[in-house]
Amino acid sequence: MTGSPASSAPVLLVTGASSGIGKATAQLFAKEGYRVVLAARRIDRLEELAQEIRQGGGEALPVAADVSNLDDIQRMVAAGIETYGQIDVLLNNAGFGRLNWCENLDPIQDVQNQIQVNLTGLIWTAQTVLPHMKERRTGHIINMASIASLVATPTYSIYAASKFGVRGFTDALRREVQPYGIHVSGIYPGGVRTEFSEIAGIQRKTGIKTPAFLRLEAEDVARAIFGLDRHPRRMLVIPWMMKVGAWAASLFPGLTDWIMIRGFVKRERGG
Repeated sequence: MTGSPASSAPVLLVTGASSGIGKATAQLFAKEGYRVVLAARRIDRLEELAQEIRQGGGEALPVAADVSNLDDIQRMVAAGIETYGQIDVLLNNAGFGRLNWCENLDPIQDVQNQIQVNLTGLIWTAQTVLPHMKERRTGHIINMASIASLVATPTYSIYAASKFGVRGFTDALRREVQPYGIHVSGIYPGGVRTEFSEIAGIQRKTGIKTPAFLRLEAEDVARAIFGLDRHPRRMLVIPWMMKVGAWAASLFPGLTDWIMIRGFVKRERGG
C-alpha cells in the first residue's frame, strides 16, 4: 500500500529507520497520522516495519538507502516526493559510533566512514530535500545530534567531531532557511538503549557507563522528537540533567578536563 499525493496527511522521512530511535520515531509518527518514508540499508527490516505500520492503518514507504552514497540519498528523496507528493519533516537520524582511543581507530572504517555517515550523509540529505521545502515554503529538518555535540569525552574523539559538526551545520542552516518558513532543529540525547553500544566496539576496563537513571529508551527520544516537531525550537537536550552537565562543562573546562583525565583516562589506560 502506498499513499496518494492528494492526501493531506503530513509526511515524515526518517533515515536510520530500521532500528532504535529511527524505528521508534516512525512508529509514533505513523500512529499520529503521518505518512512515513522509511530509509535505511536493511530493506528486510524496513519492509517488516512498513507492514506493521500498514496493519495499524498507517501508510509507509520502505526505501533501501545508504546515506554515505549521494545517489542513494537522491533516489530516496525522489521516491518520497513521487509517492506522497511532499516531505514535511526530515529526521536526519542515520549514524553510528566507533569508540576507542584515537590512535587505535582504523583510518577508514572508524574515522572516514563515521564522519561520512554521521556528518556528510546528514548534510547531503538536508541539501537534497531543501529545494522541495523551499519551493513549498514550509518544512522541518530535525538533525540527530548528541550530548557528544556539547561535551567531547575520551574515546569519543571521532564521534564527537562528527556530532560537533552536526551542531554547527544545524545552527548555520537554521539561520539560512528561516526566511523560507523552514524550521531546523537539533536534538541532543544522552545515552540511549539501542544497538549503538553493540556497534561501538569498546570494552571498559573499569565498567564505567552512563548511570541507569540517565539512560533513555528509543521511545523516549521518539516522543521528544514528536514534541519538537509540534513545537519547533533550535535545540532540545534530553534528559534535562544532561543539559546541566553540558552547561557545567562549558563553564568549567579545566575542572571537566581534570575529572575526565583523573576519573576515566588514567584508570582506563592504567597510567
